[in-house]
Amino acid sequence: MVGARVTVPAPLAERARELAAGRLTPAEAADAATVILLRQRSGVEAYLMRRVRALEFAPGACVFPGGSVDAADADPDIGWAGPSPADLAGRLGTSQERARALVCAAVRETFEESGVLLAGPYPPAPAALVDDSAALARYRHALLTGTTSFAELLGRLGLVLRADLLTPWARWVTPEASPRRFDTWFFAAALPPGQNAALVAPAERQDHGEPNHGESDQGTWLRSARALESARTGEITLLPPTAVTLGELAQYDSVTAVLAQHRTMSMRMPKVTIDGDQAWLALPPPEPPAGQPQESQP
Repeated sequence: MVGARVTVPAPLAERARELAAGRLTPAEAADAATVILLRQRSGVEAYLMRRVRALEFAPGACVFPGGSVDAADADPDIGWAGPSPADLAGRLGTSQERARALVCAAVRETFEESGVLLAGPYPPAPAALVDDSAALARYRHALLTGTTSFAELLGRLGLVLRADLLTPWARWVTPEASPRRFDTWFFAAALPPGQNAALVAPAERQDHGEPNHGESDQGTWLRSARALESARTGEITLLPPTAVTLGELAQYDSVTAVLAQHRTMSMRMPKVTIDGDQAWLALPPPEPPAGQPQESQP
């Protein structure tokens, strides 16, 4: 799939024809953020969640944790450590306010969907990350049920968001022909010591009743090559940005090497191309390493 042309479903092809003919206006792309959670085992492994098949957007696809930016993600009361929103705005190529909301959304959504919290006490220290799984589970439930906000959650735990744990990776925009579109910033992060990734329990899904959570029915750690091979054989389904990202991760032999990258966050948008009765999705190739040395870890 990576760097290739992918056939598209008939409804999407028809929308592309309507768009090309000027009879359709592209839907506005909503801001979103996702985190490529990584860990070092026999190699670099990424955490993938399979979306439930009842969802309207990308049913059954394996994706990284993430979701849409909420208005509350711009809350200035959310504790923060690491590169300032102004510094990140330069790297992301956007405004300071938008950069702050994107990073907050990335950390919040990752916690909601996987239970992994990229936060720690202030002042930050490499080893001072939250690792109380029981406390995390309680506060995750409170966040999902709406009984606390993300800012309140961090305040009660005495934590601040750790922007320094996120490496900006890529920006993907859903094709113009799609009926539902997202402008998604991808960030890479290592799984914090003492934490584990886990889906929302079925009982919690019923409790909070929010369709935006409990969207996944399976979570697993996979090496890039294994995930791409599983997609090739039809064992799993990958969205194009996920497949391209996994192809990029396959170029590195350690999580350290991945997080050392300083990448250009230019917009990448697949395009539905029409040629007579045929339609396909043209994908960009993986971005090569940005000149950083690849380090091996034991």
